[in-house]
Amino acid sequence: MLLTVDIGNSHIVLGGFEGEELAFSARMVTQTYRTDDQYAVEINQIMGLYRVDPGRIDGIIISSVVPELTSPFRRALRKVTNITPLVLGPGVKTGLNILIDDPGQLGPDLVAAAVAAVALYPSPCLIYDLGTAITISVVDQKSNFTGCVICAGTRLMLDALTSHTALLPHVGIEEPPSVIGKNSAVSMQSGLVYGTASMLDGLADRIEREIGAPATLIATGGLARSIVPHCTHKFIIQDNLLLEGLRRIYEKNVKN
Repeated sequence: MLLTVDIGNSHIVLGGFEGEELAFSARMVTQTYRTDDQYAVEINQIMGLYRVDPGRIDGIIISSVVPELTSPFRRALRKVTNITPLVLGPGVKTGLNILIDDPGQLGPDLVAAAVAAVALYPSPCLIYDLGTAITISVVDQKSNFTGCVICAGTRLMLDALTSHTALLPHVGIEEPPSVIGKNSAVSMQSGLVYGTASMLDGLADRIEREIGAPATLIATGGLARSIVPHCTHKFIIQDNLLLEGLRRIYEKNVKN
């Protein structure tokens, strides 16, 4: 079994692949102050929950956008599985042609998602990752990664509203009964859900005009299923896009 690991700002996602099939996936809260021993215990518990024997793991690949957590989590995985993980970064073959000012600055999460998108869907394509931040990766007609858009994520917007205003409550990010709110909670939900959806639609229009072609729109990330159904454009929701990209990158770099 190949274990793929996505270390994000809010969550850590583990995905176990048997061949090309995702056998299990699990989410952990990202906490930078925890030690490698603490993470090792939690990894062991998750594997027990999904009835995965650590001895079955024969390869591990990590994508991390939290540098201070990469090494502790790598050590934790080594303690549990006795395998040294491959960390996606400089020197790792991806097969992705990156046409930006400094390809080394591109986040590994964006690289992995783009690798999967190019393999699974027609180009050009726009890859929306709705996490702590909202990123839109642009892959052109020739399957080159040509750039991205970065916006504040929906939860960040909610946190900013509640922490910088005296009277606005903390609300759940869920579909409101109407666009026009008649109380603070519904008004905020409308802004968060429909406002984010409208931003995604508007950016799709602008990017398609800039690249000169209609694009395949792909959505992933923790809030994709909460926001994308309210967009006017047609999106493909792919929950495990990044994990699939990590699987493909691992296969390009490590022989069985």
